[in-house]
Amino acid sequence: MSPEIPEILKGRLQRPVAVLGAGVSGEGAASLVTRLGSLAITYDRDEVAFTEASARGHDLVVYSPGFPPLHPWLEIGRKAGCLCLSEIDFASLFWRGRLIAVTGTNGKTTLTEFLVHALRSVGGRAVAAGNIGTPLSQVVLDEDGGSADTVAVCEVSSFQAELLGHLRAEALLWTNFAEDHLERHGSLDNYFDAKAELVARTAPGAVFVGTSVAGYADLMGRDLAQACRCASEGQAPDPHLAGSVFEHYPQRENFILAAAWWKATGREERALYAAASTFALGRHRLARVATVGQVTYWNDSKATNFHAVEAAILGFASPVVLIAGGRAKGGDIGGFVRRIAPRVSHAALMGETGPALAATCALCGVSHTLCASLEEAVRVAAANAKPGGNVLLSPGFASFDMFQSYQDRGDRFERAVAELSTAPV
Repeated sequence: MSPEIPEILKGRLQRPVAVLGAGVSGEGAASLVTRLGSLAITYDRDEVAFTEASARGHDLVVYSPGFPPLHPWLEIGRKAGCLCLSEIDFASLFWRGRLIAVTGTNGKTTLTEFLVHALRSVGGRAVAAGNIGTPLSQVVLDEDGGSADTVAVCEVSSFQAELLGHLRAEALLWTNFAEDHLERHGSLDNYFDAKAELVARTAPGAVFVGTSVAGYADLMGRDLAQACRCASEGQAPDPHLAGSVFEHYPQRENFILAAAWWKATGREERALYAAASTFALGRHRLARVATVGQVTYWNDSKATNFHAVEAAILGFASPVVLIAGGRAKGGDIGGFVRRIAPRVSHAALMGETGPALAATCALCGVSHTLCASLEEAVRVAAANAKPGGNVLLSPGFASFDMFQSYQDRGDRFERAVAELSTAPV
């Protein structure tokens, strides 16, 4: 790749580039910097700290989504006169292909995967990028900068969206909006505004928003006049989706947003339905694990906020035994428990938020047990489930208090369920 260096970066790649964060975003950014012929120096709180002295050796700082706007290291970089760009913003300067942005409190990963699947099914060249796990920097490298017929379907989190300065999207699909990430943004208004940065960076007339997004925008007095408002909630069954992962909510909402964009671009509707019939959900998304002793176990470890848990529970005809808890992301725990209480027969609670959840369960009259581990929670859930019932792992909180990731949490759950089937009676 021999990219043209954008005007804003000319002169700033002659000295080493500071990359803040050693995770996948940092690795992608460092690799792209190296391909551009510059030296990348990675700073990470567990390894090498970014100081005022080190900042003086750089003109450009590229940072990972985990660094909030007022992080001390970014303040140090700005004070030293460095240009500070988020990884996704930096990478977008070198992307020559088309870019479709996908955001939302829930569903954005599935919608990103589905759009890639659908575009490929009609012969298009599409790649998934961003918050889905492959940084845009890495996609720029893998695709040699991209071409006019390459579409990067880019999942963009609120962390990635809040300080964008250069990324431009051909279209934006914003699935839904609900309480989440208040530990970072401080309020729902700030959280909404972070995601809304994408609206201003999308081609006019190519913004598609779900029911809850439009509703909150109206409540806040935010202008979404040019957006296509999709009636994404409470829709009647669609016989064309029967047997697909989009037959029922919450996944139905993802298809509605995809269909709105698909139709607006002049593509054949029947091709999208055909793609839906062959699409499979990623792991840890309300997936049936096994039936043990006439009780069915479901892995919904990807549910890291209240909205996702509530959507999952609504899919069951009778109250479930719920396994929940983890690291708090802000939000009203009491309100969450009160909303789900009628649909939970017993709650096995774990993690940092376990005690707070237990206290609220007691106030709401929800039978519950405080557990020291996920494995104990599975055993408690099994003991409290009735024949024909369901045990649902839908934590509602981040995984990092006890696990490496939500995938690790889901894998541990599945192993614990497998052990139930081999345990002596």
